[in-house]
Amino acid sequence: MIGEAWLDYRMRWKRRRYLFRIWRKRHEIQSAVDRTNLITTGDILTFSTVRNEMLRLPYFLEYYRKMGVRHFLFVDNDSDDGTTEYLKQQPDVSLWTTGHSYKLSRFGMDWLGWLQWQYGHGHWCLTVDADELLIYPHHDTRNLSELTAYLDSIGRTALGALMLDMYPKGAVSELDYQPGQDPTKLLTWFDPDGYRHKIHPIFSNQWIQGGVRDRVFFGAEPHRAPTLNKTPLVKWNWRNVYVTSTHHMLPRRMNRVFDWPERNLLTGVLLHTKFLQDISDRSQEELNRGQHFENSTLYESYYRRLIDGLDLWDATAVEYTGWQQLERLGLMSQGDWNE
Repeated sequence: MIGEAWLDYRMRWKRRRYLFRIWRKRHEIQSAVDRTNLITTGDILTFSTVRNEMLRLPYFLEYYRKMGVRHFLFVDNDSDDGTTEYLKQQPDVSLWTTGHSYKLSRFGMDWLGWLQWQYGHGHWCLTVDADELLIYPHHDTRNLSELTAYLDSIGRTALGALMLDMYPKGAVSELDYQPGQDPTKLLTWFDPDGYRHKIHPIFSNQWIQGGVRDRVFFGAEPHRAPTLNKTPLVKWNWRNVYVTSTHHMLPRRMNRVFDWPERNLLTGVLLHTKFLQDISDRSQEELNRGQHFENSTLYESYYRRLIDGLDLWDATAVEYTGWQQLERLGLMSQGDWNE
């Protein structure tokens, strides 16, 4: 009991330090287009940090607009592929730009934290990367407004989602994805099992690892495999803060969004569309920049294998058919939201 109280005390101060850090880092981003005056009470907002995402952004925006997002708040980290100009033209986008270090901003969380602090309070806020598409039970017939209304009705302030890596059958480099296409029509396969979970000793959330990147890249050292549990959808309060991407949050109670193995809580899935034909060039760039992962040198072999090109598919892969399939496999749950 004393140990838990001491941990709570430490985490309160940690959260305050992060909030102060966010406040200090606010000068690293500059407004390029500010349309936040268009945000109204009850609007669902999306926050994202991007760099050179012109391949994915047209579909990303179309997808989340159809899901019910009313305003997008982007931080563009020094793009040179037309991303900045494209986002400036979108009528429901507010855009900030920066040339500062992505890694030293806690992988964009300091920048987005300032925007969430300024504009997110009281709104349901979706924080996702340009290669993440949120799905959840009944998402094909119930939009985000219906989902968040249900969460409000049961007193929940966050939705957890498993990040599910999608990939093609055959070499990734042979894909011919075009901007505006649904990437899941080409990235149709995923690993159906092999996911492991344990309680994180500090944040008290379900720490989930596994999937194709674990199988292909980290089989010999599974503890180094990417973290797959995320909390992308949150009823924001200015006191909230993301700690590591959207994997962990403070206050700690915000992390209680998975209940594996029972799976009685409503959860979603982030379809991760990273493995398009640009993965080789992007991996070479990130290897050179060293801006991803907390210890980039540990991931050098990971990037080099992506640069060389590879086929992620194997005989254990399953072709994606919809959210019902993912629920049957235990990768998402609809809880009591089945009426």
